[in-house]
Amino acid sequence: MTTYGPASAGLGRQAAFYHPALFYGTEGEYLDGVGTFVQDALDQEHSVLVAVPGPHLPLLQDLVEGNRKHVTWVDMRQAGRNPGRILSMLQEFADRAVDARTQASIVGEPIWVGRTPAEAWEATRHEALINLAFTGRPVSILCPYDTALPEDVLAQAHRTHPVVGAPGAYRASPRYTDPHEVCCDCDTPLPEPPDAVVVPFGEQALASVRDEADRWAAAAGLPPVRRTDWLLAIGEATANSVRHGGGRGTLRLWCADGELVAEIRDRGLLADPLMGRRRPDPRAAAGGRGVWIMHQVCDLVEFRAVEQGLVLRLHMGLE
Repeated sequence: MTTYGPASAGLGRQAAFYHPALFYGTEGEYLDGVGTFVQDALDQEHSVLVAVPGPHLPLLQDLVEGNRKHVTWVDMRQAGRNPGRILSMLQEFADRAVDARTQASIVGEPIWVGRTPAEAWEATRHEALINLAFTGRPVSILCPYDTALPEDVLAQAHRTHPVVGAPGAYRASPRYTDPHEVCCDCDTPLPEPPDAVVVPFGEQALASVRDEADRWAAAAGLPPVRRTDWLLAIGEATANSVRHGGGRGTLRLWCADGELVAEIRDRGLLADPLMGRRRPDPRAAAGGRGVWIMHQVCDLVEFRAVEQGLVLRLHMGLE
């Protein structure tokens, strides 16, 4: 079995992609594992991003007091509320590091105690996609996992990280799984909603679908500023169904647990699991703009590939 030293051991060992999961049970273990990674990266003059839940930020900032200004600090509870936004943020940071001719070292904590099961599942998909997006790039991404998280979340971390362990003892994960397989495993059946408004649509009905979604969201109490984002996401999703999903689809709308949910079903396919995870080039002819927009404006986006086609759920909180 291969054993590594601190989480940052891969930084000096090789200028290649390094993606370990750090399992911690105490604040001391967290500061030891994450703090060592950050300090070693700073010592090697890497560009450093720390994206962790807000309560952890001051702890780490105090630990690297003298170098605080050399680190980009991000509250993951805000920036990563929708797990589908995180990969774009990491990629853009790594791209800026390359432009500055430095290596990128990133701490990304996408799952924390209190995440909903749906959010944690999409964050697991995100962790698998990191391995596709960064393969061959000189980037190190440390992902801390609180051992108080549910057992199934911790088990998935072993499948999505090539290297796993705890402060001072990292090893190759014997359960690491091909990212495409993990993404397929994430296509679990979604729970059936309560009573939903059902709106079939085709190319000639896109405007009326948008009007129906607007009236329904207003009646449900979605504030006007959020309703603009809601309609933008639904408009992109239904237009994609017409263009790429067989020319028609079905929209379902319902409220649950203080949020609105819009489900779009069509006969399309998501051929590229990374689609929408990177800011699209406005000059490029390739698609992906609509999916990227959905991730940016919604609180959660769920994709499921099913036998009949593609299921997409857009979530937006009422507050």
